[in-house]
Amino acid sequence: MPKQKTRKCAAKRLKKTGTGKYMHYRAGNRHILTKKNRKRKRRLGKDAEVKSTEMRRIRAALPYGLK
Repeated sequence: MPKQKTRKCAAKRLKKTGTGKYMHYRAGNRHILTKKNRKRKRRLGKDAEVKSTEMRRIRAALPYGLK
C-alpha cells in the first residue's frame, strides 16, 4: 500500500498541544477591526481548541499527526 498524504493546508493551520488536542487560529482578526470592540479583538487573538465534531476530519487530514 502506498503512503497516505498529509493535507499540508491543515498541517500549517493547526498545532498540537501537550495533551494531544489540536488548536486553531480564530477567524476575523485580519481587517475591519474598527467596528469590533476591544474584548472581541482580544478574544480573537487567542487560539481555540478544535471541536470534537471536527476531530474525525482532522485525523483524516493528518494521518501521521503533526511534528
